[in-house]
Amino acid sequence: MTFQAKFYAGTRPGLPGIYNRAVRAWERGSFSHCELLFSDGLSGSASFMDHGVRIKAIDYAPDRWVTIDLPGHLEEFARQWFTTHQGVAYDLMGNVHLVVGFLPQSKSKYFCSEALMAALGYPNAWRLGPNAAYDALAWRFHLA
Repeated sequence: MTFQAKFYAGTRPGLPGIYNRAVRAWERGSFSHCELLFSDGLSGSASFMDHGVRIKAIDYAPDRWVTIDLPGHLEEFARQWFTTHQGVAYDLMGNVHLVVGFLPQSKSKYFCSEALMAALGYPNAWRLGPNAAYDALAWRFHLA
């Protein structure tokens, strides 16, 4: 298994599905969530459903996720970031900030793409939703 960034392009049933569609529509993109998949099979992200930053096993349905392979030398720092921040609360207001710009972004909480990009060492990761994070990584690793 390799170190990867995973981007969710599916739609969950019920209220989460409304959120999936809203994020994609607002960002004019294909994705509503993202994860880092470590080479040991565990994934790191920040999730509203999981109440914040966490590391856990996820079964990725290949038809719902788009993958970017990441260089292995970034994995140790990223894993340490998630280990250090595990249990930090989800930044709901920061996530909503992407839609309503005047809402404050928390300096001590994280949403999915913010956690992913911070773990990869990107500055000002709070500025990036899942689609901007995908574009930044695809460009950086010459996929776009």
